[in-house]
Amino acid sequence: MKKLFVISGSSGVGKGTVIKEFLKKHPEFKLSVSCTTRGMRAGEVHGENYFFLSKEEFQKCIENEEFLEWAEFSGNHYGTKKSFVEEYLKRGDNLILEIDTKGALNVKKLMPEAVLIFIAPPSIEELEARLRGRHTETEDAIQKRLASIKLEIENSKKFDYTIVNDTVENAVCELEKILCKN
Repeated sequence: MKKLFVISGSSGVGKGTVIKEFLKKHPEFKLSVSCTTRGMRAGEVHGENYFFLSKEEFQKCIENEEFLEWAEFSGNHYGTKKSFVEEYLKRGDNLILEIDTKGALNVKKLMPEAVLIFIAPPSIEELEARLRGRHTETEDAIQKRLASIKLEIENSKKFDYTIVNDTVENAVCELEKILCKN
């Protein structure tokens, strides 16, 4: 049985970029695919980027306790199916799960062997600059994301590791040290 690594961090911290660069160097690790009720965006593939479910399908999964964790964000639901994670681990794959801190703590309750890693920004000011620099969200959305940072930082105190993403290269190097030693 291989390991489950759960990576969390504030929106805009660059966790997706760090994970992508890590996976380029370490294809023996796999990235979990979450379920969502949001619409498919251009270029996304069902089963590769997300499993796109209707709200009714997602609700049935909740009722049947099929998720390791799930959350609602901006009117859409996101979740990780237990069966997906278990299948990969039984198959002998090390699996990376990229989710929010609350979900990560839920996973840890159900799978205490999971390794939790928090990707932190060099500073709150830098994180705000990154969020604004993406030009993908409204001012209201940016403010909501910034407000959630305090809770995420508080939750991260219960994590096994914290990596400061000052540069992608440094963060990938730190991630390698953690994932390749566990």
